[in-house]
Amino acid sequence: MNTVMVITLLGIVSIAVVGMTGRRAKSQDLGDWTVGKRGFSSVATWFLQAGESFTTFSFLGLAGLAFGGGVAACYALAYLAISIVLQYLTGPRIWRLGRDRGYLTQADFFADRFNSPLLGKVVAVVGAVFLLPYLQLQITGLGLIVQLATGSTSGGTLSMVLATVLTVAFVLWSGIRGLARAAYLKDVLMVAALLALLIAVPLAFDGGIGQLFHDVQDKHPTLLGLHGEYDTTFFVTATVISGIGGGLATMAHLWPPVLSARSPRALRRNYVWLPLYQVALAVPVLVGFAGVLLLSPDSGSQEILLTLAGHTMPDWLVAVVAVAAASAAMVPSAAIVMGISTLVSRNLLPARTERSRLRANHVCVVVAAALALVLGLTRPDLLGNLLLLTYGGLSQLAPATLMALAKRNRLDTIPALLGIVTGVAVLAWLTFGTTDIGTWDAGLIALAPNLVVTGLAQLVVRRRATGAGDGGRASARTEPVAAGRL
Repeated sequence: MNTVMVITLLGIVSIAVVGMTGRRAKSQDLGDWTVGKRGFSSVATWFLQAGESFTTFSFLGLAGLAFGGGVAACYALAYLAISIVLQYLTGPRIWRLGRDRGYLTQADFFADRFNSPLLGKVVAVVGAVFLLPYLQLQITGLGLIVQLATGSTSGGTLSMVLATVLTVAFVLWSGIRGLARAAYLKDVLMVAALLALLIAVPLAFDGGIGQLFHDVQDKHPTLLGLHGEYDTTFFVTATVISGIGGGLATMAHLWPPVLSARSPRALRRNYVWLPLYQVALAVPVLVGFAGVLLLSPDSGSQEILLTLAGHTMPDWLVAVVAVAAASAAMVPSAAIVMGISTLVSRNLLPARTERSRLRANHVCVVVAAALALVLGLTRPDLLGNLLLLTYGGLSQLAPATLMALAKRNRLDTIPALLGIVTGVAVLAWLTFGTTDIGTWDAGLIALAPNLVVTGLAQLVVRRRATGAGDGGRASARTEPVAAGRL
């Protein structure tokens, strides 16, 4: 076992240990485990939200996208900025509704604002199903990170198993408080790793970063523009759909960090400064450009960042980068598995008491993590196509979410449900079918029939309601006056 492997495994264990220190007392109910006492400070909320910006995609995907598509990789910086601007408007509103109505999950919001437990269950199913491949991606990505850093396939497999077990352990032990603690360490490690890459990689060029881009302009000028499969259409549509999905809180695992905040002010303060944090995503993009000049054109896109790290850094520093990348898998994995388990135990499974609900939740944590691990080990490509649906599919919840955030929800349950089902169905057809949509994002295209069906169904409902003499507004969900429990 080499030095890199030893340091990486110790780092994975350390991340879990830090997560376990977040526990104050044994959680007696699902609410305490999921959102704490809704009293997280600005600092804790910052790390919880900032940590979601860096996943295995940040380390492996962005560098690989820059290697093959050039500046198209910057779409990540663009959509995150848009997403944060929208979150500045929607986050405080979600927090207030969550406090007043006792929300723990995204599905609680839908069930309450549309006065429909059925819609809440549908949203819970959609959220859990589409988050599972995202969870598998983090686990599989972690194994690939360790494998590339150490050169050991068995080491990658061992790390996947170890990291999954330890992630489940600290999630069960500490809940969202443990997630916050682990996020602190994750961000420190990632800043250190990105700074090391920012220094080491440009040193391979006599003129530093300036010379790097001068050489790219001379030898690969097309990478400095939008071209081929990564053209302007790709950039714009991918940016828009991702910005909508993130900004309108369509991903269930992003709800607990918002609901656990101390106040709307804490959220707004974070949203003001989070765009600066996203600048760090430029480092993997820079590494991808360097890979174009230093590595073979046949190099695998996912291998670029860690391969360059191995060429430009000593082993111990490569291990630091590997541990940081592993943390970028473990912390999001913890958030995702919490999101899935809470949806299932809170909104889908019957429970007579809070204690039995919490136990059911813990079982769901183990089952979801185990399923993602088994699929990652045995069939790493099984959910590959479904992964393409994750962002686009969950973005089909955006129109109904936007309407429900208004003080008076004027969208009825049936139109909302039909719109979501239509959008997801069209997206599946575009993704798995033979329809040529060029470089358009399928999720954005699917939003069009989603909106059309929602609008037409709402007109029908209103006309029927008008015929019944209630002016078409009987089912509109008004702002709650007093706190209540779903």
